[in-house]
Amino acid sequence: MLASEFQPAASAPLLSAALDRVSEAILFLDMHGRVHRANKAAAALLRRDLASLVGAEPTDLGLPEQVMPTPPPDDATGDAAAEIRGAHDEPDFACELTIRHPDGSRSRIQLHRYDLSSDLAPARALLLMRDVTTEVRLRERDALMSSVADRSNRAVVVADHNLNILYTNAAFASIFGYSAEEALGQEVEKLLVGRCTDPAIVERLKQCILDEQGVEEDLLIYDKAGHEIWTTAHVKAHRNRQGKVKYLVGLLSDIRETKQLRSLQQLIMSSLASDVSITTIADELCRQVEKLAPDVVCSILHVDSDGRVHPLGGPSLPPAYSASLDGVAIGPEVGSCGTAAYLCQPVLARDIDTDPRWQPYKAGPLGAGLRACWSTPIQGKDGRVIGTFAFYFRECRGPSPWHEQIVQACVQLGSLAIERQEVRSTISQVAYHDMLTGLPNRARIPSMIAEAIKACPEGSHLAVAFLDADNFKDVNDTLGHAAGDEFLVGFANRLRAQIRPGDMLGRLGGDEFVIVLQNRDPLEASLAAARITAALAMPLTIGKRQVPMSASMGLSLYPDNAKDIETLIKQADQAMYKAKRGGRATYRFFSADIDKLAEERLMHSTALREAIASEALTLHYQPQIRTRDGAIHGVEALARWHDPVLGEVSPAKFIPLAEECGLIEQIGVWSIKTACQQMASWRRAGLDIPCISVNLSPINFQNVNLAAMVAQILAANDLPAKMLMLEITEGVILNERATVIATMNELRNMGVGLSLDDFGTGYSSLSRLAQLPIDELKIDRSFMRDFENDSGTRAIVTAVVRVGQSLDVAVVAEGVETEPQRKLLAELGCDAMQGFLFARPMAASAFSRWLLDYSAHRASLMLRQVGRALAQATGSATAAPARVAAAAS
Repeated sequence: MLASEFQPAASAPLLSAALDRVSEAILFLDMHGRVHRANKAAAALLRRDLASLVGAEPTDLGLPEQVMPTPPPDDATGDAAAEIRGAHDEPDFACELTIRHPDGSRSRIQLHRYDLSSDLAPARALLLMRDVTTEVRLRERDALMSSVADRSNRAVVVADHNLNILYTNAAFASIFGYSAEEALGQEVEKLLVGRCTDPAIVERLKQCILDEQGVEEDLLIYDKAGHEIWTTAHVKAHRNRQGKVKYLVGLLSDIRETKQLRSLQQLIMSSLASDVSITTIADELCRQVEKLAPDVVCSILHVDSDGRVHPLGGPSLPPAYSASLDGVAIGPEVGSCGTAAYLCQPVLARDIDTDPRWQPYKAGPLGAGLRACWSTPIQGKDGRVIGTFAFYFRECRGPSPWHEQIVQACVQLGSLAIERQEVRSTISQVAYHDMLTGLPNRARIPSMIAEAIKACPEGSHLAVAFLDADNFKDVNDTLGHAAGDEFLVGFANRLRAQIRPGDMLGRLGGDEFVIVLQNRDPLEASLAAARITAALAMPLTIGKRQVPMSASMGLSLYPDNAKDIETLIKQADQAMYKAKRGGRATYRFFSADIDKLAEERLMHSTALREAIASEALTLHYQPQIRTRDGAIHGVEALARWHDPVLGEVSPAKFIPLAEECGLIEQIGVWSIKTACQQMASWRRAGLDIPCISVNLSPINFQNVNLAAMVAQILAANDLPAKMLMLEITEGVILNERATVIATMNELRNMGVGLSLDDFGTGYSSLSRLAQLPIDELKIDRSFMRDFENDSGTRAIVTAVVRVGQSLDVAVVAEGVETEPQRKLLAELGCDAMQGFLFARPMAASAFSRWLLDYSAHRASLMLRQVGRALAQATGSATAAPARVAAAAS
């Protein structure tokens, strides 16, 4: 009912009653701007008594001056009903303000003022007010929440129970490209789910929502441009009091950089730290990439130093196609990968079928349904291309931005993995291969044999052959280390040429080699050993010289002799020493007897080390007698070893053992010191010994400090240098090292004598002999055995004596045991003799007594000779003895 329908008499009460029922606060202002009428809602809103409101000015009530009425037109008339009817449809002033109540509280008020057109009533303006405090708080909270959501880097989506979007924040627009207006009302699934989104994950998200559980999943979805975006989706349902879903809130985080690509980095780093093979790393990297980009097939190739590709990873490619790529040379028209590696830039073939670079290679990928290929080179730190990273597509297309991000990360990871593998290969080559010959070295050989044993079929044999080059030291010492290296390379090449596929060859070190002969029974192993021995018999040309080559070889059979690697090598080594003792340039198989000898050798070498360390060796002394008058020419100091357990050990055993074990130099130094000390003791005792001879090894002469050390020993014992004679074997003649010759000259200049021992048994060269600073030649005892009866031996001895005479050096014959031998040597003009005919080697005390007895015996002989001479001179043979005796007394 309209106010205009009220009768004037009844309109005022009815209007008041009606106004009191209105929820909005209403104030009527008169022409003076005071409150003319108010309803109960106004009193409640302004928190004042209704009566106190009438007559109050709006400013007293906390209202702004703008609410004051405008003056009425001159012809304005009307009643209360006309006041309302005359109000404008639109307020002429509106605002939202905060007012303070008498009790100090505050309220937010929405105010509208309407000018009344009628001047028949006192009211000139109508104020409508509404308390919007709660609404403002909610609005401010919503604005704050929206502001916070817009500042987040996580996309926020609010949807109704039908998954229609109600709200999206600024991050949603930034990540997915949809503005809030474009997203509003759209169904979430239709807007974001694409061809490679996992439907199982989508269903799992929906189910968890229905089950009243918040859920978080990694999900591949798509932006407005159709590009892939990996997100972590956290979805939570909000329900009303009845438990029905009212709306859904989803938080979507872009995890492409922070999680997915980082997972690839973690994969590579952990794999590298775990020492995983490069192929395993590459395959796993490809699998992870294909999870991140389900619409691609991934491939990684290695490019070697020769510019050829080798598959590293590509588990989703057909194996036959991957195998066909192995060894293909890169070039400007070699598919996508070969061209990318050659040009060092990414290459995209949108259509493999028509791309000219793919024509010779397209059958493989096209047969697997792969239509396009995008390849990016992998570069090392030095800029060279070391690999390629490729994406194959099942459609004729190019990469998306997400693909480009993946490749950018994977190229760096691939570079790290490949360079690490190259470094490991280099280290492995150095650590497990001999740098000179390129063969597996000592560290690699045990695993090499283990691989051979593992591959050995049940019931089959294999042989481990241990080879030692004969006389390699002579080559090294005579021709120098460079020639020795060339010899070893030639030796290794000879061996390579004789082994068949499946056999293995390695170098233990020095001149020692190992061959593993696969699937050989004893007969076959013997034939192989004979063939290798024959192949090594041909001399090797080094420079302009023909150098003889041969090897001593020992063989041990698996599983007959042993089943473990260490024992097989040990047994083959023992058999090799048996071959050396058998004359060299031959081979021997391991047997139990060899094992026994090896144990004995080990026991002796251990005891010898202890004897040297504890100075348990002794020197025995054997005199050398001048041929012309029987006087003492000198004395030779000979090392002897008596072990508490082993007993007397022959020098023929322990001297070669010392040479094998590297102890001979220590024995030589000890011998010089001990012999010089003994010589000084004899001199103090008044014994007249012209010089003492000490045996040294050619190894001693390689010590540049030998001369200085000898000088120090002589000085410590107050001995003149001429009283020391150092005996050396013919091996020193083969040694052309400058150090050895310089050491010999230095000793000779000091006055120390040098004696060439065992002359005639080795490789003596008269031309070299003439250049050596020697003072004495010694004829080996082996010539004395047949000297009396064999004309050939006598001729050799005669030649040696003549050589000594021509070089003006003394000649001493060893091993003289019979009087006929002595007489023959005397007839030849040999200067001195040494052997059992005169005395056996003796301890120092025994030698002192022998020397006194011998001197007395010589004196007695001389007296007899003098007596005979006097008797002949006086003609009285009977009186002579008495006169001689008187003269002697």
